Amino acid sequence: MKTVLIGVGQAGGKLTRELADFDSRMGFEAVLGTLAVNTAEADLQELPFETVLIGQDRVKGHGVGGDNELGAEVMQSDSQEVLASLEGRITAEAEAIFVVAGLGGGTGSGGAPVLVKELKRIYDVPVYALGVLPGRNAGAMYQVNAGRSLKTVAREADSLLLVDNDAFRSSGESLGEGFDAINREIAQRVGLLFASGEAVEGVGESVVDSSEVINTLRSGGVAALGYASGESADTAEGNINTVMSTTRRALMTGTSLPEASRADAALLVVAGVPDQIPRKGVERARRWLEDETGSRQVRGGDFPLQSDRIASLVLLGGVERSDRLQQFMERAKEAQKAAETEKQRGDPAEAWQNDELEDLL
Repeated sequence: MKTVLIGVGQAGGKLTRELADFDSRMGFEAVLGTLAVNTAEADLQELPFETVLIGQDRVKGHGVGGDNELGAEVMQSDSQEVLASLEGRITAEAEAIFVVAGLGGGTGSGGAPVLVKELKRIYDVPVYALGVLPGRNAGAMYQVNAGRSLKTVAREADSLLLVDNDAFRSSGESLGEGFDAINREIAQRVGLLFASGEAVEGVGESVVDSSEVINTLRSGGVAALGYASGESADTAEGNINTVMSTTRRALMTGTSLPEASRADAALLVVAGVPDQIPRKGVERARRWLEDETGSRQVRGGDFPLQSDRIASLVLLGGVERSDRLQQFMERAKEAQKAAETEKQRGDPAEAWQNDELEDLL
């Protein structure tokens, strides 16, 4: 699927860089162009592609400090500058636009929904969002920001492909190492999804087409992506069980939104050497996905890839009813209530200056 990527905010810019690097390294040529947008000048300097600094009149290149309302206002004010930078990048070859953002910060969570809305107003291709949720140990501000942003961008985008940081975080990693590792994991999964229909080696028996990705996401709302791989046998017959096991793991333990298994639609992509991909195994795994997701809109196909492994990629469309997502929204709501309560208390120092109380002396 030929795609243009727009990273918004610090996390969005870094993830966009990983996606572009993975696509280039693998030779897929699915990413047609990249752009990064931010209110913090320092975060843009490390990115090796074109960038746009917005909000200079408001925050002077220093970022919005986690204020996603300000992030939304700045994007609204400077959206024409961003759109002008996209001229010539979104060509007739483009099949989709992805706005990439961390949903917990200020610029990404506030600016992404605004930009998605503007892009949909102008372009006919689907406009998707790739959003990253903060971990449960992130501060209350990040939880509230993400809850508000998720609700808004899921409404505005043609679909929101959601990634929960807690699904990838490993113990013992530093914060920086953890985020870098998460970005690499996301780039591998999403990069393979972009590459569907863009195979450069071999000819599969039933190659997945970009339209199948688009149709799976057509239901809108929230989407998730699962992935698992296993060592490949030399023959297709020897990989029937491998395809089944990797598909099960992709759905049950390898999704970007854990515990999201019920869906309105699904797509199974089995990647590997064409002669080693078993049609019987792919069909059996597709039927298993129908039973597990409760959907009769389950598509399946091959992705030719020269590798000594077999991989199963499972795209789920319409997973808003997942327990994990409901738990997150409850967490965000509780964080907002706590923030409002704290705000109502006001500054404790003001109590010493209360005119309603008489001085003792």
